[in-house]
Formats: sequence, structure tokens, C-alpha cells
Amino acid sequence: MIARVLTIAGSDSSGGAGIEADLKTITALGGYGCTAITALTAQNTLGVEAVHAVPPDFVARCIRAVVGDIGVDAVKLGMLANEGIIRAAAAELPAGVPVVLDPVMVATSGAVLLAEGAARALAELLLPRATLITPNLPEAAKLTGLPVESEAQRLAAGQRLLEMGARAVLLKGGHGEGPDLTDLLITPAGVTRLTLPRIATRHTHGTGCTMASAIATLLAQGMALEPALRRARAYLQAAIATAPGLGAGHGPVNHLAWAGRLD
Repeated sequence: MIARVLTIAGSDSSGGAGIEADLKTITALGGYGCTAITALTAQNTLGVEAVHAVPPDFVARCIRAVVGDIGVDAVKLGMLANEGIIRAAAAELPAGVPVVLDPVMVATSGAVLLAEGAARALAELLLPRATLITPNLPEAAKLTGLPVESEAQRLAAGQRLLEMGARAVLLKGGHGEGPDLTDLLITPAGVTRLTLPRIATRHTHGTGCTMASAIATLLAQGMALEPALRRARAYLQAAIATAPGLGAGHGPVNHLAWAGRLD
């Protein structure tokens, strides 16, 4: 049976991030994507102009509808908009499947997407349910209250996230500096560094959504965590390198970079 991935996230009108990026990624990697849309956003590569949150009870009904009929092999959590939606998602998450939590708090453009109270609810209710949490550096700092300037500080922030309940942390290095980009996989068993050349580009809209949904798809297909991370990072690297160059700001990546690839 095809791997079924439920993405619980916001919709991006420009198609580069959120639900739209998730569905493209899931499909590109051979999965079947289902959705529970948490918010509508009016946005483009220049920024978020407006956000319209979906009522929490409707989000819950969407999750129940998918789980009860199609079934779910993995869940990707993205933009959850407010505390009510976070509580609804936490109450309806299916048991026994991998959950990849992308703690979307601030858009690439700088727009705040999650209020302080909602961030606390996310940490308390969803972090302990996460098979993997995939924060970027600003998100890790916000969740833990710790600095993340040096690698030692990033490792400490990752350990704090484990102490807060996450089973594994992928601390992404995209907001760092230097010619190479290093993601840190931090688990109770130790630390693994995933290093690739940094691609100099402004076309990075939706990279966090793409990475998390790629990992969720690969986990749904039965791949172990570390190989799933490496394959997802390779897919994202190719998507960034072949970005279509759309928009005047942070443009989208090419989710079809691996189109036709059979391995």
C-alpha cells in the first residue's frame, strides 16, 4: 500500500510553503498526502499579508475524517496558528505513527506566525508526541530560551528539547553562516552531523515545510530516522539548487527536482 501522510498545516497562497509544499513533496517522494488545513494565508515571496485561522473544531473533524477512512502512516505538523488549533491537533493525533513536528513560529519574511501562549501549548502538548522536531535556529532559541550562536550552544538547546519531551531533534543550520550548512541530529544516543555545501540563493521559501514533509514521507515508507534525514536533505538540496526563480523575494524551491527518479 502507498504510504499515507497527513499534513496538519496552513495554506500558502503562493504555493511555495505550507500545505502546498507538503503535498508536492509527499507526492514527489512517492507518498499519498492528506490534509487538515489550520489557516489560510495571503502571502507571496515578499511576505505574509494576512492570516485567517480555521476553527479548531473543524481542524479536528478533518483529522478524524482522514484517520477514520484513508488511514495514516505518518503525520507532519506545520503552522498551527493558535492555541485552540494546537489543542485540537494534540487531541486527535493518531497513535502509533511517526510524528514530525516543524515548529513554525516565524516566516522566512519575518512575519510572526505563532503567539507566545500558543508556543507554550505547542511545547507542552505536541513536543512529547513528536518522533522528531525540526526547528531552525531562531525556533530552537524561542522554544528553549537558550542562545544558539555556537555549536556548543546549539547542542545544549537540542538537549533541552529532549528534556522537554522530544524523542529526537533535527536542529537545522540554514540560519547559520559559512560555506557549509550543518544540521545536528540530537537523540538520547548521541549527535550526528549532516553537512552539505551551502547554496547561495534567496530562493528558500518553504524549505522547512519541505524538509519536514520529506522526512515524514520517508518514515511513513518504513525508512529509519537517520537514512530518512539524509535522503530528505539530499532532496531539499536538489530542490534549492534547481529553484525556478519565481517572485521578487524569497522564492520557492523546485519540488519536482527528483521527478522521474526511481531509486
